[in-house]
Amino acid sequence: MDFHRIRSLFLAVAFIFTVRGICAAQADAPLTAAQIVDQLQLRNQARADQLLRWKSTRIYESEYRGYSKTIVARMEIEFSYDASAGKSYRIVNQTGSKMLCEKVLKRAAESEKEAAQNKAATALTPANYKFRLLGSENLNGRPAYLLEVEPIASSKFLIRGKIWIDAAEFALVKVEAAPAKNPSFWVSHTRILQTFAKTGGFWLPELNHSESKVRVGGSAVFTIDYGSFQIESKAAQSR
Repeated sequence: MDFHRIRSLFLAVAFIFTVRGICAAQADAPLTAAQIVDQLQLRNQARADQLLRWKSTRIYESEYRGYSKTIVARMEIEFSYDASAGKSYRIVNQTGSKMLCEKVLKRAAESEKEAAQNKAATALTPANYKFRLLGSENLNGRPAYLLEVEPIASSKFLIRGKIWIDAAEFALVKVEAAPAKNPSFWVSHTRILQTFAKTGGFWLPELNHSESKVRVGGSAVFTIDYGSFQIESKAAQSR
């Protein structure tokens, strides 16, 4: 083998190892907040394209703790989602304070339906939020990215706080936040905790717990137990 052929072979081998090294370095490089959010949007869209419909029976509960008494309300609501028709709900049963049922529980169900009609205005996208990567944590044995979210506009459907994104599937798994816009003058402060769980290949809400401090005294606790989901997807339908 002459010198030129040896030199060409050496350069080819060196090029291969250089490319491999660059690829390995890129694979090991941590993602930025922008890259994580991009992947979140892509995966969310892919999951949404596969989801045909779902149904769940939820338990909405509200409790107001004042200085002299405690008022409670409970509502069982059947929610349905259809990819072509959107969300709808039906109240199955309600007990406790009629005021809390009408002013809190039913209004919360209406707000969810309203937000679902304009997903772009409420989605976790750069159009609605500024994102900052805070680090990573393990949630239920799975690695997750921890990001700070800051709303660009003041809206009752946006939040300010922290979110956790599953590092393997780029799905929202946890939220700790406050509303971007105070829902009422009588409320001084609200904290929200929401978790999500994987069901049938889709990440759906599991539990919502919020607690508000009331200016005139006392506090209000609101929870949603989303129960189990009956899901129909394109993949399952094709099978």
